[in-house]
Amino acid sequence: MAKLSADAPFIHPDCEITDSTFGAFTEIGKGSRVQNSSFGDYSYCDRFADIANAQIGKFSNVAAFVRIGATDHPLNTASCHHFLYRSHDYWDDATRDEAFFAHRKSRTAHIGHDTWIGAGAMLKPEVTLGHGAVVAAGAIVTKDVDPYVIVAGNPAKPLRRRQPHEIAERLIKLAWWDWTHDILRSALNDFRTLSAEAFLDRYEG
Repeated sequence: MAKLSADAPFIHPDCEITDSTFGAFTEIGKGSRVQNSSFGDYSYCDRFADIANAQIGKFSNVAAFVRIGATDHPLNTASCHHFLYRSHDYWDDATRDEAFFAHRKSRTAHIGHDTWIGAGAMLKPEVTLGHGAVVAAGAIVTKDVDPYVIVAGNPAKPLRRRQPHEIAERLIKLAWWDWTHDILRSALNDFRTLSAEAFLDRYEG
C-alpha cells in the first residue's frame, strides 16, 4: 500500500507545524519546523528542515537540514537581540513587537515546481527559485535563481544549466506537474526511461 495520500500530509514525529498548508502526497521529515508556509502537491522535506514564510511549488525536493526563509534580526537599532521583539519573554509588562513579526512574515520565499534543494542549503527571505532549478548541498542562496539552473557555493552562483534553455522552456510550457495522479502513473515508465527531449517529443500536444 502506498505510503503517501492525497487526503493528508505524511508528517513524521517531532515536527512543529504552524499556519501552514499541504497539498496532496506531501511529506514532512522528522523533526522539521514549518511556519507560515505552503507545500504544493508531491513536495516534501527530509529530516530537520526549517522552513518559514515560503510558498513551495509542486514536486519540490527539499533535503535534510535545509533552511528556507531564514529570519533576520534588526540591524539598524542599538541592539540586534531578540529581546527587542520577543520582549514578553523577558518582562511581564512588555509585549511582542507585532510590527516586526508582521514584516518578517511578509518576506516570502518562492520555490518553483520540480526543484531540488540539497542538504544543508539555505535560501534567504524573498528569494525566488525558478521551476526546475537545483541548489547544491550547503549553498546559501541570496538572489533569485533562473529556471533549470544549478547553483552552488556561498553565496550561491550559477554552476551550469540543468537543461538547455529551449528544453527548459518546453518543459515549463508542458507543465507536467499539473497532470493528474492517474496520468502521472500512466507516464511513469517514460519519466524513468526517456531523456527530457524525448519525453517532450512524446507528450507535447
